[in-house]
Amino acid sequence: MRKLIDYPAVALMSVLILTACNMPVLQQPSTLAVPPGVCGDSVCEWPEDAESCPEDCPVAEAAAGTFGEGNVYLVDNPANGACLYVKVVHPQIWDGEVLPALVLIPGSNSDSSGFLDGPAQKIANAGFVVVVFDPDGRGRSTGEEDYGGFIQQDGLAAVVRQVAGLPDIDSSSIGLVSYSYGVTMASGMLARYPDLPVRFLIDWEGPADRNDTGGCDEHHIGHLAGIAGCDDESFWSQREALSFISQINVPYQRIQSEKDHVQPDNTHAVTMLNTAMSGGVPWVRLNNLAPNQTFDAANPPTMLPEDMDGQIEMLVVTYVQELLLSLE
Repeated sequence: MRKLIDYPAVALMSVLILTACNMPVLQQPSTLAVPPGVCGDSVCEWPEDAESCPEDCPVAEAAAGTFGEGNVYLVDNPANGACLYVKVVHPQIWDGEVLPALVLIPGSNSDSSGFLDGPAQKIANAGFVVVVFDPDGRGRSTGEEDYGGFIQQDGLAAVVRQVAGLPDIDSSSIGLVSYSYGVTMASGMLARYPDLPVRFLIDWEGPADRNDTGGCDEHHIGHLAGIAGCDDESFWSQREALSFISQINVPYQRIQSEKDHVQPDNTHAVTMLNTAMSGGVPWVRLNNLAPNQTFDAANPPTMLPEDMDGQIEMLVVTYVQELLLSLE
């Protein structure tokens, strides 16, 4: 069902958000009788947006607020003034009802494009509003790459605050789903912003510390190897999930397969889980195992089989449904 739009309200939202980002306001129709914009005429006007016509609508002029069927927003990161590109994905069959929301957090130096290729819609079709975004310095967002540090954590917090106020989202049922290194941004934000309306964190194979991401152990692997020295405490104090995971105050679900997508073993998963337990996280679980256990890194439990890696969306949906049911 196509969502009906209150254009005056959308225009006001666009002015407010774009002004906060110091961006020009998108030209919008005053009535439905106004002819639609023509892609390629160098004017960004309805129903064009940054996705349907990037030549007319670069991110600086992307539609803010729910506009057309794009559901594209710009959110101001108060830490640095960057404008963050945010896309909201609804179920393909949706009657406009208020739904739980999941914010997907990309790993490595990735942006929202990997989610928009399919995973976001698959998850949304299970009955959720899915929110994806480009962290500072990535994709269509402005700012500079922060490698999961405080600035990008602040940006994620701003995104959560903004989407919690959307009329189609149940603000009491918002969860985070982090992929790989995205757990650093997610756990750091949760530890530093305990007041945000986030109910749980699902972490797919997130690295624990500089040994995993900075090449600081005998394996010498990690996408941040060479970005900062292993003894650079000012850098790593912001960018190790292990430092934050014990401080979060929401349930923590870990998804981990036998063969990690990057690391040579899954010891880091056991380390993250045990640290969460020692810190008093209210509920901790590995895959489908009984919750609130600690594990022996020298004799780790059986992880998910490798063929489950192709079913991440199904696992996420299953765990979200279980978590939401347990939190009722």
